[in-house]
Amino acid sequence: MLAVMLVLFAASVPVAIAIGIAALVGLEFYTRFPLIVAAQQVFVALDRFPLAAIPFFILAGNLMDVGGISRRLVEFAKSLVGGVQGGLATTCVLTCMIFAAISGSSVATTFAIGTILIPALVKHGYPVAFAASLQASAAELGVIIPPSIPMILYGVATQTSIPELFISGFGPGVVIGGSMMAVVLIWCRINGWGKADGQGRLPVLRSATQAFWALLMPVIVLGGIYGGITTPTEASVVAVVYALLIGMGIHRELMPRDLYPIFRRSVISSSVIMFIIACAALFSWLLNRQGIPDMAAAWMVEVFNGPHWYLLGVNLFLFVVGMFVETSASIIVLAPILASAAEKFGIDPVHFGTIMVVNLALGMITPPFGVNLFAACQVAGTSIDRMMRYLGTFIAVVLACLMVITYVPAITLFTRDLVYR
Repeated sequence: MLAVMLVLFAASVPVAIAIGIAALVGLEFYTRFPLIVAAQQVFVALDRFPLAAIPFFILAGNLMDVGGISRRLVEFAKSLVGGVQGGLATTCVLTCMIFAAISGSSVATTFAIGTILIPALVKHGYPVAFAASLQASAAELGVIIPPSIPMILYGVATQTSIPELFISGFGPGVVIGGSMMAVVLIWCRINGWGKADGQGRLPVLRSATQAFWALLMPVIVLGGIYGGITTPTEASVVAVVYALLIGMGIHRELMPRDLYPIFRRSVISSSVIMFIIACAALFSWLLNRQGIPDMAAAWMVEVFNGPHWYLLGVNLFLFVVGMFVETSASIIVLAPILASAAEKFGIDPVHFGTIMVVNLALGMITPPFGVNLFAACQVAGTSIDRMMRYLGTFIAVVLACLMVITYVPAITLFTRDLVYR
């Protein structure tokens, strides 16, 4: 199965189809199950209540983009940090952090914020490739700061509490976002970029008033989850209804004619993710039937001399995997195996899940298959090879933060223990 999957990857077969074909080969030639089991397992994999949150969060992000919420968040972030040299670039990171607390998707964050800020950065004299690299890198915070679609998948795959995973993402998100902002400010001073970034900046009170309803959205969505009022799935529906009401009733920028394109785009995005989940779940089920996770966990316990070496090995492995395999598929297939070994080493499952999500988020900004890179290129009208000059620095920043998050569990678990323990 693994050999077939790798050969298909090398042949540029789409990830979901490659995993699905590999699973069918294993089912047909190495088990006694009839092929109808494939259809049954695909249905079982998708027939899970928490997965319903994925299409709703994607829809909420698209509604926010068209309904004027994204633009108001940008103005608010600019009023806070836009008055210094490099302030507009810092605004990009801060806006992505705020938007991430609503959308749960890095690609949605790239499009929603990038369409506003990349042209603004270029207008203020920043290189196009730098603006695109910054936006793509900052947008990965969309899957680290809750709500997060990859965290939902990890929770489903490993039976880990999704609310605990969500609240544990705040610490790593702040560490990565703060590090990016510090690096950007230093970079801008060295290169002389962004000296006129304060032009057109609104007063903080005025921008906060305009963005009041947008800023209230994460409070309602996340407050409902942590307050025990709603499940993550129910909160995703609340996010959609709220985005509709604000966009159509208060901001009045979302028109009835906009709904069909928004729903169509959301359905296509959701279908792609669900198809990957379905095929990866079938593959993972076959591995579990053969006892692969337990064997792999036992082997890892023997090979790695302690949890610290295990975490280092996992990070190196996931970094390479993230370059070539889509995040959703990686989590569904690998999370049960790696989490089982982590449990034997005594590693907290929530901490390990956060490490895995942060690491695989790097795959979204690393060539050759970084989805954020393609989205940023489309918005900025540039190419990945031009972005590489700046992208390496952002990747190094996230890698450094990943090491800190890995070996300082308190960054991840402090908020979880504060609320749930």
